[in-house]
Amino acid sequence: MWGIYLFLTALLVLLTILPKIQNAHWIFRVPEFGKIQITYAVVFTFITGLFLTHSQYIWYTQTLLLALFIHHGITLIKYTPLYPVKKHTQRSQSSEKLHFISANVYQFNKEYNRFIELIEKYKPEIFMTMESNGDWEQAMKVLEKDYPFHHKVTLENTYGMHFYSKLEIKSAQTHYFVADDIPSIEVHLKTKDGFSFVFFGVHPPPPSPTEEETSKERDGDLLSAAKRVRDLKDPVIVVGDFNNVAWSKSSVLFRKTSHLIDPRIGHSFVSTFHAKYLLLRFPIDLMFHSEDIFIKELKTLENFGSDHLPVYCEFFIDHHNDEQEDEVEEATTEEKAEAEEMIQEGKEEDGNRDAIVTEG
Repeated sequence: MWGIYLFLTALLVLLTILPKIQNAHWIFRVPEFGKIQITYAVVFTFITGLFLTHSQYIWYTQTLLLALFIHHGITLIKYTPLYPVKKHTQRSQSSEKLHFISANVYQFNKEYNRFIELIEKYKPEIFMTMESNGDWEQAMKVLEKDYPFHHKVTLENTYGMHFYSKLEIKSAQTHYFVADDIPSIEVHLKTKDGFSFVFFGVHPPPPSPTEEETSKERDGDLLSAAKRVRDLKDPVIVVGDFNNVAWSKSSVLFRKTSHLIDPRIGHSFVSTFHAKYLLLRFPIDLMFHSEDIFIKELKTLENFGSDHLPVYCEFFIDHHNDEQEDEVEEATTEEKAEAEEMIQEGKEEDGNRDAIVTEG
């Protein structure tokens, strides 16, 4: 038992240290995703140590575990209701409440009807799908009678994106920031009560042993989107499968570069992946918004057969409410230079993806 305890302690120390090393290889980046699980494992190991009394060195390792818990806890507590944030009320000058669903449908998921039933149940004004290919596009045609406005990027490489809206689309474009097979979408919308805003959808590739060896393309794509968003004049929402967690260095750089707000802070993690394994579920489908947009509700919905849970959001727009101004952080000169370097590295990285991907 003592040997297992020491092994777990050493492993947890290693998994804590690896993300601190600024190396883009997936070995260093993947442990960032598991910070919640690592914290639970630290607590479990610490409790186990309370029952081990035969070693005189037990309190050295217990103290180390306590330090690990404090280290992770300082970051994670920001994404819980224990962290104090202002509560915002809807005023008469604001827009009507709006709703969207963002869902990585998993390209090889054939349960199209379950997703269609989800949309029909919650009736969001707008929704976006990721990993949606030609088969998904064909299946979703039944929704076009209720969602007459759309912007489609149909790909078979697991990076297709489809956007559907009941609201008028004033303009829409597809960006390819770091690679010609990794799209981001920018959709300018107008509400029925006259409010304009921008919906920005992203889905960069993840660093992993089965996909991209490094995080360079992911980080370069996200920070390119951040620069584009920063120049937009209308209120903006950025949503998608970031293949990243909110506390990673590149996510923090994204937030500061874009001048956007993370609505998870002070509320919840909103963990989405993997949909089938509760204990191995990470919050990688993220959302950020500008200070004129106020979030009423942000949560996951029921599984429809994908490996991601869909994200549901209720929000409103208010140009006259400045209560969120102090939540906007700006990048320092050093951080801006670092972001530019990461963008360049992302453009130079060769992802070597197939144009058509089959399940295997």
